Amino acid sequence: METMTLFLIVLAGLVWGSFLNVVIYRLPRDLSLARPPSSCPGCGSRVRPADNIPILSYILLGGKCRNCGRGISPVYPLVEGLTALGFVLVYAASGRAVGLEFVAGCVFTSALIALGFIDYFHQILPDAITLPGLVLALVYAFFRDDLTFRGALLGAVTGAGFLLLVYGAYRLIRKKEGLGMGDVTMLLMVGAYLGLARTLLTLILGSFFGAVVGVFMIARRGKDFQFALPFGTFLAAAAFISLLWGERIVRWYLGLYGR
Repeated sequence: METMTLFLIVLAGLVWGSFLNVVIYRLPRDLSLARPPSSCPGCGSRVRPADNIPILSYILLGGKCRNCGRGISPVYPLVEGLTALGFVLVYAASGRAVGLEFVAGCVFTSALIALGFIDYFHQILPDAITLPGLVLALVYAFFRDDLTFRGALLGAVTGAGFLLLVYGAYRLIRKKEGLGMGDVTMLLMVGAYLGLARTLLTLILGSFFGAVVGVFMIARRGKDFQFALPFGTFLAAAAFISLLWGERIVRWYLGLYGR
């Protein structure tokens, strides 16, 4: 029974990941998510159903379009695989039960994956994902045992408020934007779902990841301090870590001061 459940979760993750690829490609370009059917950006030929099987089709086609031979981005199977893996990890963190907590965790994970990749490629975090995500997180708070509606609001306001302060201070000092408002609305969604402690952890981890990558870019690629980093991508990774292991990390950290 457990094996079958895991198989179905992986299958659902792969299929849903295929849809997330559509979201990641089309939403920033203001294209319909429903029409037209998927097609090769090179020759425009429609992708056959047999060539649209998550990960497997990419492998069988050698990462190329069947008709024109144009290379297919490895991002497509990556998103599909990450979504399936994310669903499995959420399932394990939910006590291996397919219930409301699992479904909500998968929806939250899907939003993080879409936001992370969109911000990486386009440096935007669409309100079409973050604002519905915020509403769903607040509604979900009424059905949770681990977070109250007040706690969800506190997490949302604290996370977004902190970034607003950073945004305002940077603009005041440097006379230009250092963060986009999309980061703020993303933290509203993340804060409402994770609550105060795990939202603060997300900010710390996301800033750390961004700093590490920034230093690498400066040292290895000759960048200066003025280049833009997709902070939402780092926040997405940090929020997922906080979702799965945030409580343990926070308890471990607080325990250091109790010794």
